[in-house]
Parts: sequence; structure tokens; C-alpha cells
Amino acid sequence: MNQQKPGEMLVTRRGLSDTAIKRLFVLPTIILLICINIFPLIWSLVLSFADYSAVRPHVEGVNPNWIGGGNYKDVLMDLHIWEYFTITAKYAMMAVAGEFLVGFGIALILNRDFKAKGVITTLILIPMMMSMAIVGLFWKLLYNPGWGIINYMLGLKEFQWLANPRVALIAVAITDIWMWAPFTMLLALAGLSAIPQYLYEAAEIDRASWWFKFRRITLPLVTPLILIALIFRTMEAFKMFDIAFVMTGGGPGTSTELIAINLYRLAFAQWNTGRASAFAYIILIMIIAISNIYIKYLNKAKEM
Repeated sequence: MNQQKPGEMLVTRRGLSDTAIKRLFVLPTIILLICINIFPLIWSLVLSFADYSAVRPHVEGVNPNWIGGGNYKDVLMDLHIWEYFTITAKYAMMAVAGEFLVGFGIALILNRDFKAKGVITTLILIPMMMSMAIVGLFWKLLYNPGWGIINYMLGLKEFQWLANPRVALIAVAITDIWMWAPFTMLLALAGLSAIPQYLYEAAEIDRASWWFKFRRITLPLVTPLILIALIFRTMEAFKMFDIAFVMTGGGPGTSTELIAINLYRLAFAQWNTGRASAFAYIILIMIIAISNIYIKYLNKAKEM
């Protein structure tokens, strides 16, 4: 007679193996992710090749009118779209550069032992934990020309920050820097804390200057984490909507009409769903291309 192994008897008695039970529990999560992420991604790609409006089906039926690459052509040929891309690029450069300088500077200060270090670090991280809409409203009050504290501290009387097209984008970028510089600081501080102290001790023995130690030890070893922070912040800067919209409204023709705000107006004010989907995919391709540039330098930094 064939003797049955104990493990096989256990599987037979309970009916399902451990692998089958794992798959049974994972399956609902996979289905949920497909419904929330994959299906909208595919459906929006389909709509980007159609003349379609989300409010039109109630009147004209649900079948999209296929126009091929017409939506992509209309978006790329629109001169105003390139103006919005230029504004967004300026904003991204100001915000990401500011977050890097402020965040990395604070990380260098915190990378030493002193009293209440943990409390101070926690307080610095609070802005990035807040809602972006709340941060936008908070800074809108601070920029108020009548009784805002910023004008009072700088002695600018009733200077218009958000209504002035020359400084409105800078004002929004400062708000973004205040909120997200702690994120850069957190990753930079993690990189600084992981640098072996014996490298600095060896440099001290050789009487190396602080600039040599920073350039040859600190910066190369912390660069991978800095680049990761910059990748995330650059992607978010090109998708920025909440703060700019809450603070300025980002109306057409203004200096704060970012591509995300224009996409919102195209999709939910004009209800041009097909063209908005094409515009969204153009933005997605642009963000992927920029991210690949960062990743290329990140791989080089890891090999050093």
C-alpha cells in the first residue's frame, strides 16, 4: 500500500494548501488595484483618442467619437499649452532648488548631537504632514496685503504678493518650499547619519579642510538619497495643483496657470474629457522622461 505523508494528509484534511490560501487573500487586493488604478489608466488612454465629454453621454449616448491622434495634435499645437509648460518648468526649478538648499542645509545643522534634537526634528517635519489645501489657505492669509504678517515683517506695507504677476509664482514656490523642504531634509539626514565617522577622522589626520571633507566625503555619499528626494519632488512639482489653485486660482493668462490647473479646467470646467486625457498622457510622458534623467545620474552616483 502507498503510505501517505503527514504533510499530504494535512493538506487533504483542511482542503486548501498554504499557497492557495495566500492567493485567496491576495486576490481581492489585486482586483481592487485593477479597478482603482489599471482600469482608469486604460480607459483614459482610450478616451484620449476620442472626441468625448463626460457630460455628453446623457444627451448623445455613450459611444465615443474616434478621432485618432487629433487630441494630441490639438494639445501640442496650442501655443498657450507651451506657455503653461514654461510656467510650470520655472515653478519646478524654483521649488525643487529651494527645497534642496533649505532641506540639505537643515540636515547639515541637525547632523550633530545637541539637546532636544528629536523634538526640533519632529517640529520641522510638521509642515509636510499637513493638508496641501490647508497650507495654501494658511499662506494666503500670511500674504494678505492688509494685515498679513509677511508684509509687516518685511516692511512692505500693502505689497500685493499673489495679485502681482511678477512675484505670484515665487510666492507659491516659497509656500511649497516651506512645506516640502523637510522631506528633502529627512532623506538627507538619513544619508548623513549613515556616513562612517572613520572617514572624517582619517581626513582630520591628513588635516583636510572642511570644504575637502564636504566635497570628497559628505556630498558623494549622500548624493543617492538626495537624488531620490529630487526625483519625487520634481514629479510632484510638475503635478502641483492644490497650493497654486487655493492661493491664486490660477486663472487663464495668469502667471500661476500651471499645467495641472489647466488640465483641471479642461477636464472639469470645459468638460473636454478626450482632450484632457491626451493632455494628461503628454504630462505623464514628460514626467517619465525627466525621472529617467534623474535615475541615470542616480545609477552613476551609486557606482562611484
